[in-house]
Amino acid sequence: MRIASHAWRYATPALVLAPVAWLLSPLAALVALAAGALALVFHRDPERTTPPSGVVAPADGRVSVVRREGDRLRVGVYMNVLDVHVNRAPLAGRVESVTHSPGANRPAFSKDSDRNEKVRIDCGAFTVVQIAGAFARRIHPDVAAGDEVARGQRIGHISFGSRVDVVLPPHVEIEDLVVEKGETVRAGETVLVEDTTH
Repeated sequence: MRIASHAWRYATPALVLAPVAWLLSPLAALVALAAGALALVFHRDPERTTPPSGVVAPADGRVSVVRREGDRLRVGVYMNVLDVHVNRAPLAGRVESVTHSPGANRPAFSKDSDRNEKVRIDCGAFTVVQIAGAFARRIHPDVAAGDEVARGQRIGHISFGSRVDVVLPPHVEIEDLVVEKGETVRAGETVLVEDTTH
């Protein structure tokens, strides 16, 4: 099983502690081993098959935001603890900037989460926004300004709960969406918009 980068940062302390904990209590050792294993499972990074066309979901989870912001449509995907937390590019493009903004750590499914800590990956025609949740204190973008990204390519992950939004190109209208709020999507596979060339 492929594991996202930074996973060992969370798993190693628990796995190292397990033998020491065994001296105190076999139960404590089992808890430490379970915590380390869960950290690795949480950061799992399965392969995905990206369809030949369309805007694909940037994250696994449930569509929690569909709204217009000025001349752009924003679609947000809330990831619960059982979802894969590796994020993928919804379209091909060139990364113009990657900007980190500090903020709160409200639950990612709440309206207040717009003020949370976030990382904006601006690709000009579209933007991916990684938003930290109540327990997600680490956002890990894997791209930098100047990088070329392919549709469905891994672009980062968020540890322990979060939301990922895509701000779509200006020509995309709400009626172009082929998903709706509340629907479950898969990063790099579920199509949000069939055609991006109007």
